[in-house]
Amino acid sequence: MVSIEDFQKLEFIIAQVKEVRAHPNADRLYVVKVDTGSGERQLVAGIRPSYAPEQLTGKRVVIVSNLQPATIRGEESQGMILAASDANGHSVLMPDRDVALGSRVK
Repeated sequence: MVSIEDFQKLEFIIAQVKEVRAHPNADRLYVVKVDTGSGERQLVAGIRPSYAPEQLTGKRVVIVSNLQPATIRGEESQGMILAASDANGHSVLMPDRDVALGSRVK
């Protein structure tokens, strides 16, 4: 269990996917460029088996924006795209309307 204070340390925001490309060193990963409303970021996401790049490009997604950057198989990731997963693959969390980029998810 985590406390509400620990949960509140995470910053979930709305971002728009600008570019999706296959990770050069991993079959299951994409390198994704997103617009957060205050700039662009690069994320590495393990959703490649579930989505073609054109299914994500232009979509608004929920990201964790205040994770410490990490290098994943040679590519820097500056956050995380939120997705649910089950036996059928991954489902990226997306707002059901055009929420302003950078809007906080609470």
